[in-house]
Amino acid sequence: MSYRPDLPMIVQSDRTILLETQHPLFNEARQAIHGFAELIKSPEYIHTYRITPLSLWNAAASGMEPEQVSETLGTYSKYGVPPTIVKEISETMRKYGLIKLERSGDTLVLTSRDPLLLAELFSYKSIAERFDEPYRLKPYARGLIKQELIRLGYPVQDVAGYNSGEACPIHLREVSSQGRSFSLRPYQQEAVSAFYSGGEAIGGSGVLVLPCGAGKTVIGLGAICQLQTATLILTTNTTSVRQWIQELLDKTGIDPNMVGEYTGDCKDVKPITVATYQILTYRPTSEDEFPHMRLFSERDWGLIIYDEVHLLPAPVFRVTSGIQATRRLGLTATLVREDGREEDVFTLIGPKKYEIPWKTMEEQGWIAEAHCQEIRLPFEAKWREAYAHASARQKFRIAAENPRKLEVVRKLLERHARDRVLIIGQYVDQLDQMADALQLPLITGKVPEKEREALYNQFKKGEITRLIVSKVANFAVDLPDANVAIQISGTYGSRQEEAQRLGRILRPKTDDNKAHFYTLVTRDTREQEFSLHRQLFLVEQGYPYDIIEMESLV
Repeated sequence: MSYRPDLPMIVQSDRTILLETQHPLFNEARQAIHGFAELIKSPEYIHTYRITPLSLWNAAASGMEPEQVSETLGTYSKYGVPPTIVKEISETMRKYGLIKLERSGDTLVLTSRDPLLLAELFSYKSIAERFDEPYRLKPYARGLIKQELIRLGYPVQDVAGYNSGEACPIHLREVSSQGRSFSLRPYQQEAVSAFYSGGEAIGGSGVLVLPCGAGKTVIGLGAICQLQTATLILTTNTTSVRQWIQELLDKTGIDPNMVGEYTGDCKDVKPITVATYQILTYRPTSEDEFPHMRLFSERDWGLIIYDEVHLLPAPVFRVTSGIQATRRLGLTATLVREDGREEDVFTLIGPKKYEIPWKTMEEQGWIAEAHCQEIRLPFEAKWREAYAHASARQKFRIAAENPRKLEVVRKLLERHARDRVLIIGQYVDQLDQMADALQLPLITGKVPEKEREALYNQFKKGEITRLIVSKVANFAVDLPDANVAIQISGTYGSRQEEAQRLGRILRPKTDDNKAHFYTLVTRDTREQEFSLHRQLFLVEQGYPYDIIEMESLV
């Protein structure tokens, strides 16, 4: 085995990768492996990545070959790549596309380059019962068979095609309704093209992964205009629904009467309909059906867009399993799901079709240059005592609600006196106290939608420059001029939440294109442990956290 001490990485036979953070080639190597490996630990000197079947299948779906993966590993590995790993990479990636779902006349058939493999798989009752006769799929089972096969380690490449859906003429404007020149940015056009794939059967279902602030809504508009078909758009909250509608009317030439809102406030079903996940998963009691799931069949949709697809609720997965003949587009900043259902996104929405690293976007000036700092605080004696006697769950909350965080927030507000600042937290009691002490406006789930929108608009116009928000602002809230975020508490170790909160301040700025993200953490507590996990995704994207002690703040 060769030994190259000048290289930054060790590839191990258990499919983990150790990467030296202090090495001159660290950033280059990190970016090189990002497309097929997942960061699982990020202490100060050595980062640990893991290669998984799903990470390799996503790489294969985006066009990467096994030889490229092995060559990349060999380029940066001190000890070369274990032969067993090279073989595993090849065997795993070649499983993507080994089994295909194709159309034969009016029926769907399962095909493979390896007939013996099909025979083996049909020995499983859970597979055989989905078919009317050998290899001919029952109409309702298109999604179910893909779920079943990926559990057995065989991701299906679905090339059976899609229904065209109801026609919906729509085009992108060259000048927005607000009088600004408009066109898709190069990477936005690349993302649309990757999803559409020239209209061929290999396109039409998949996930596009781009940073918050990259204009994923605009990419969605580009996809609708490419397909010219009735579209159902699903997103996280009513504020986001209205932002989608606003963008549709601003950047496309569609007649406003063809756009509908489907929320708790309004239920219009039009050729372009924007709805919330919350309304779809509403049911009067736990015994009842989901009455609004009928929205999926109320028009002949040609496209369904899943905004923030990493938050897709389980009941919507179940419905999506039955509508595999409809084109499906997932939009997200991160494929990480805290419930571990990444395989269901891959299978039912589609594989990753396009991704652009956050740092690449930053270097090109499309998003703000972000500086992340973790500020560690001590406890006062009485809080330390309460923490010592609390249960594990209580310990986290006690640490998160450390009263000394108010002192740090005051100092940061003084430091950023001329900036637009969001103070973000998890616990409403903590946010209420912070708002009272600082005399600042507060948005939580209790605040009516109209009042929220009024505060967001005041912030956009610069009439207010500080805003305290709960987790209702984690997703799809468009505050382009916010350039400082102070996170005072969060949802345990949620990587996706950390990414979304940084995303609130990443939209490009007209003057100084910089953003500052502060996380306040109580030292030597459960909160500090969870913070390390929360930061994993952003560290993987190239955003190291500077650690600052509260005592050093001036």
